[in-house]
Amino acid sequence: MKVLTVCLGNICRSPAAQGILEAMASQRGLTLSVASAGTAAYHIGKAPDPRSQRALSDIGIDISSQRARQVTKSDFDEFDWILAMDAQNYANLKRLAPKNHTAKVVMFGSFAADRHYGEVDDPYYDGDEGFQRMREHLLEISKDFVEHLSAQ
Repeated sequence: MKVLTVCLGNICRSPAAQGILEAMASQRGLTLSVASAGTAAYHIGKAPDPRSQRALSDIGIDISSQRARQVTKSDFDEFDWILAMDAQNYANLKRLAPKNHTAKVVMFGSFAADRHYGEVDDPYYDGDEGFQRMREHLLEISKDFVEHLSAQ
């Protein structure tokens, strides 16, 4: 199973979601390949925001080796799931998606009909507290997403 997490610049939410999903899948013995990308090209090649790195480091997850990249058309066939962090990035993904692609493109906060966690707020303009809230929100969604995949 291959999963792509997506936010705007690929330095805050999506790398954090990638790290959390990788850690949770590993803990459960689930084979899951996770990557992250942004719908914009603002930060290509850059490491995750230091505040995202700290928020995850506080719970033992290291995302420092990740590097930002932009979503490509081939992602829509390479990945099984493409998880948008918010409605704007979801709309961008739908606009970018080629016809007849195979990926399930969904809002991460509502990956299944009975799941409604809302948008993952962008903490970029917040202080450390915003990144801690983001981490807790991503932990909650990721736990249920990994359980959802395990049950399939």
